[in-house]
Amino acid sequence: MELKEVAAKYEAYLIEQRRWFHQHPEYSELEFESCKHIRAELDKLGVEWRPCGLETGTLATIQGAKPGKTFLLRADMDALKVQEETGLEYASQNEGLMHACGHDCHMAMLLTTAHVLMDMREDLCGTVRLAFQPSEEIGTGGKSMVAQGAMDGVDGCFAVHVWADVPSGKVSIEAGPRMAACDMFKIYVTGKSCHGAQPHQGVDPVVVCSQLVNAFQTIVSREIDPNQSAVVTVGEINAGNSWNVVPESGFLQGTTRCFDAGVRKQLEDAVKRMVKSVGETYRAEIKLDWIPIVAPVVNDEGMSALAAESAKKVIGPDALYHFDKTNGGEDTSCFIEKAPGALAFLGVGCEACGAVWPQHNSKFQVDESALINGVKLCVQVVMDFNGQ
Repeated sequence: MELKEVAAKYEAYLIEQRRWFHQHPEYSELEFESCKHIRAELDKLGVEWRPCGLETGTLATIQGAKPGKTFLLRADMDALKVQEETGLEYASQNEGLMHACGHDCHMAMLLTTAHVLMDMREDLCGTVRLAFQPSEEIGTGGKSMVAQGAMDGVDGCFAVHVWADVPSGKVSIEAGPRMAACDMFKIYVTGKSCHGAQPHQGVDPVVVCSQLVNAFQTIVSREIDPNQSAVVTVGEINAGNSWNVVPESGFLQGTTRCFDAGVRKQLEDAVKRMVKSVGETYRAEIKLDWIPIVAPVVNDEGMSALAAESAKKVIGPDALYHFDKTNGGEDTSCFIEKAPGALAFLGVGCEACGAVWPQHNSKFQVDESALINGVKLCVQVVMDFNGQ
């Protein structure tokens, strides 16, 4: 059975599903309606599934008629706290929430992939698992699915992420680091309040917070190998609410990003060291919460090469597009750490259809006509992995 012909049958279904998910975005760990919808669609298809991953994750299984390896395809489900401003007729119906990162596309593509695989099941080798994963944006869903056995016995894995900076009709599947490790820090500073005209009687948390921000700027520039890529960002700082009062406390939080496990540990150690020394120097009590989020996404060389050839077969000989790694985080890494895998950036950028805004923007759109490429790519990767 010809893959392109089978996939073409479901293009309208793919768009219909994507628009339903887009209208009903749900925040991380709260994807209850999306979960219900996915399971209902799987039931219609006769695809077996089980709960897996927090309260809303679903792990479906399609068994091919022929023997072969076990392969996992993954799609994330959660939306962002963004007020949509696209003006689309199928815009978000949930106030303050939007699928501004493309996870609506991912769920729709994986459901459509299930249809195609079921149609081709008599020719399919091995077992395919479909992981509908919750809570990617806050990094808790992938860990939960793996902990609940999603990767047990899996020989390889693959995921597709729509990407605004890649042109429609193209796909980027380079080997090596693709998305960054992401960690979070929260710092609570306790000083001593006093009159702003008599600062010697207090301990100023505003100064302490400022010194921490300045100190952190030297970590990447003076402690990390220039050949490595790293980021330390303070995204929030709060202290005081009066012009003539030294406040009692201050707070700041931020993130670190990198692509190497050694650098990741180096960033954590540097932040902890500076927090300790600044607190001692300025006589403040400081509490640091270091919160690991996700490891870097590092595409397996063999899986990337296989997927690249798959893309040429089903998208076209000129489908491949070079796109550099990005400092955004993605918990596909939880799956790739357990079996050879790769994450592909599927091009959905298209000026003609208004898909010119970056991920996480309130006007983010995609070229829907490109989504069928993601379906064909997933199916072809499954087939090629089993030598079909």
